[in-house]
Amino acid sequence: MISMTPQDPIKREVGIRELHDGLSRYVRHVAAGGEVVVTSRGKRVARLAPIGDDDPLDDLRRRGLVQDPPGAGWEPRRRRPRPKASVSELVAEQRR
Repeated sequence: MISMTPQDPIKREVGIRELHDGLSRYVRHVAAGGEVVVTSRGKRVARLAPIGDDDPLDDLRRRGLVQDPPGAGWEPRRRRPRPKASVSELVAEQRR
């Protein structure tokens, strides 16, 4: 097993095992604006990238991948109907 020292450069592509062993370093690298591609058995499977301050839903709207439902906005919930009597009274009434 190869140990990573703080002097080792961050790789742009990294296997799962190496990512696991140095996860904190890779997360710090991504938090600083870097990007890392994760491989599994030599095949690219994921990308670690910083999260922007933008709302992810706004990004999807801009790209045309989602739309707001018609009449979107705040609507008050309907109130639940209040029972006219207690549960025991209603059950007793049904047994008659």
